[in-house]
Amino acid sequence: MASQPSLLRPRNRILLVVALLLVTLTYFRSVLRITLLTLALPITWATSSSDFVISAERDGFDVTFANYSVHQQSAQPEYPDLIPPILHQISLGRGPKAEWLEARNSCLQHHVGWETHFWTDENAHALVAEKFPHLKEMWEGYRFPIQKVDALRYMVLYEYGGVVLDMDLDCRRSMGPLRRFGFVSPAAHPVGFSNGMMMASKQHPFVGELVRNLPRFNLNWFGLPYATVMFSTGCHYASVIHTFQKNRSELRILSGPKESPLMHRLNGDVITPLFHHLGASSWHSFDAALIVSLGRLNSGPVSSPHTSSGSARPLPAAPARARAPLPP
Repeated sequence: MASQPSLLRPRNRILLVVALLLVTLTYFRSVLRITLLTLALPITWATSSSDFVISAERDGFDVTFANYSVHQQSAQPEYPDLIPPILHQISLGRGPKAEWLEARNSCLQHHVGWETHFWTDENAHALVAEKFPHLKEMWEGYRFPIQKVDALRYMVLYEYGGVVLDMDLDCRRSMGPLRRFGFVSPAAHPVGFSNGMMMASKQHPFVGELVRNLPRFNLNWFGLPYATVMFSTGCHYASVIHTFQKNRSELRILSGPKESPLMHRLNGDVITPLFHHLGASSWHSFDAALIVSLGRLNSGPVSSPHTSSGSARPLPAAPARARAPLPP
């Protein structure tokens, strides 16, 4: 009997190790799942891309905009306007640069008569506190200011609908022709879409999902600034949520024609049919090149004085046809 403890001791160690592993896996299961889903975007994005990328063949839409007047404010009479004529721009923290104000003025000139919202620290905090109080602590605690901007994009777009634009986008024409789609955003490269320009109907289910999943993806990615921003609130995050939706064919992505697929890419100092992008991605950090290079492995091209008030409304669950929950 004296030897029994020595025989049980190794077994107890094994059981303890197994128990610790199970506890660790259970505790970090959600983090591991989010990590895998995020890293898989270069593979999952292309699934059914022919259904959600706007094209002349499928939609009768001229993605070059050559056949549309630069002043066209509406998709009517050929199509109903699903997106309200509301323009949102966000400028948190320090005041916007002079060139950004010039860019904003060009967008206002191309959208005369539209309701405009210019979101600053004061009215942004008020909106989050009133409409999204359950997200207020997280939003105020974001490590990087751009995370607050990103999250606010989704909140204002859900609450009001319309168009949300980066401050460094100098409009070259009206976005009226695109109002026929319930949601639209330009394609990013190498995968996903750009949240620097998004258009959506009021309380669009997909935009609601972008808001709803913010806490779940609020992770500090190994201390890497670019990865933390892109994977928690940025374009990569939004694109991952896009891949979960059952109705991806209704979540339209604006790309170029086959001979020029990067026509609408908002990266660097570029001119697209819609914008002159001034290229103000100053928050990009040392890890940006690594993250972008990983995305290329499995992919191909594919800041208004007026604000409105109203009673707070809870964020409803998206309809079953439009919402696909995150994999368990």
